Amino acid sequence: MSAPRTAARTEALTGWGRTMSTVATVVPAIHENEMASYIREANSRGVLARGLGRSYGDAAQSGGATVFDMTTYNNFSLDQATMTLTAQAGASIDDILREIVPLGFFVPVTAGTRIITVGGAIAADIHGKNHHRDGSFGAHVLEITLLDGAGVVHTYTGNDPEFWATIGGMGLTGVILSATFTVIPIQSSYITVDTERAKNLDDVMSRMIERDHEYKYSVAWIDTVATSGRGVITRGDHATAEQCMQDGVTNYFDYDPKNIATAPGLVPSGLLNRWSVRAFNEGWYRKHPTHRTGELQRLGAFFHPLDGVQEWNRIYGPKGFLQYQFQVPDSAGYLVGHTLQKLREVGALSFLTVLKRFGPGNQAPLSFPQSGWTLAADVPAGVDGLGRTLDELDALIAAEGGRLYLAKDSRQSPTNFARTYPRLNDWREIRDRMDPNRVFTSDLSRRLAI
Repeated sequence: MSAPRTAARTEALTGWGRTMSTVATVVPAIHENEMASYIREANSRGVLARGLGRSYGDAAQSGGATVFDMTTYNNFSLDQATMTLTAQAGASIDDILREIVPLGFFVPVTAGTRIITVGGAIAADIHGKNHHRDGSFGAHVLEITLLDGAGVVHTYTGNDPEFWATIGGMGLTGVILSATFTVIPIQSSYITVDTERAKNLDDVMSRMIERDHEYKYSVAWIDTVATSGRGVITRGDHATAEQCMQDGVTNYFDYDPKNIATAPGLVPSGLLNRWSVRAFNEGWYRKHPTHRTGELQRLGAFFHPLDGVQEWNRIYGPKGFLQYQFQVPDSAGYLVGHTLQKLREVGALSFLTVLKRFGPGNQAPLSFPQSGWTLAADVPAGVDGLGRTLDELDALIAAEGGRLYLAKDSRQSPTNFARTYPRLNDWREIRDRMDPNRVFTSDLSRRLAI
């Protein structure tokens, strides 16, 4: 007699942007064999793995499907001798950092939030402030174990096309069970940070081109309200023990990021308007010095400042929000300023807009980063004229050889997607070998006809 299955629940799921909710059957991921049986018995809506739900759009939801809650599948272990970490897919970067930072290690790449899973980091091939130097997360993965469309377990390495199809594959090649990736040694839980204000967007971009290569980490915050596109550039490197000592820090590996607030559950529509965003942006720009070097910042403050506010996505109100993140080559850098102008024209103002430099991409067909610029702007959903404006921007970005990030996308067309990911058919050929019956589906995959 077979063991009873883990209790399932019916749940409405949404992305971090809190738009386009759909209902699925959610099953805690406890046993590999149980997940395999769900895969083999899947209905026409299929199955999907979900982590902590930090994809902004519809990538980690699938209406009518069986969705595995991978956060219950979360063990991990660090091998200090080889500087590698092996984790089940549901292990969070937050939990990993809390264990490895005090031991003198850090993840090779971190996104703007640590509240994501290892499986999600691989499926989205996340990038961080160090892409110009170190590439995306997938570049540091050594091995992936995965359940395919027949419920069979496979282990893949960088020599296998299935490995690269899974990196950036948005969970559509199978259920990632575990992965091994490298970690980096650090001498402290601090970053030594250089900050400078730039008077306009051209100034921001020229300074980043000139000096980003001198730093491991770099990012610029852009004022979307100011027509100048002024910004604040923040760059850094891991602080040494000596630098900490010189600054009076004695516990070099102290790491315990705290939640400082929780966004209220009910936020009225319109709280974020041109006046409130203008006031915030003015304050944010002025609080930073014109030029400061060598400031020690804790890892959490430098990499994950918004994680200190739980449920911060609520501040956009009941309509939710979207993040528009695109990449363009250096030759199309003008589209950064053009995009900011178009968002201002329709009143889609953002207090959280960041600009980064990308280095070369990797060989994963659906990986987002390519050499050049990436701009990410959070804007409220439902702004009049926003959809039409973004469609027009999509076309311009596509014409210049750019693309949108699938982990943030919630509204591009399948035509635009296919045009901007030229290796899509290569990926489909590999996916069809791994999942010939198209068991793995999501709302995103159906929307984009992946």
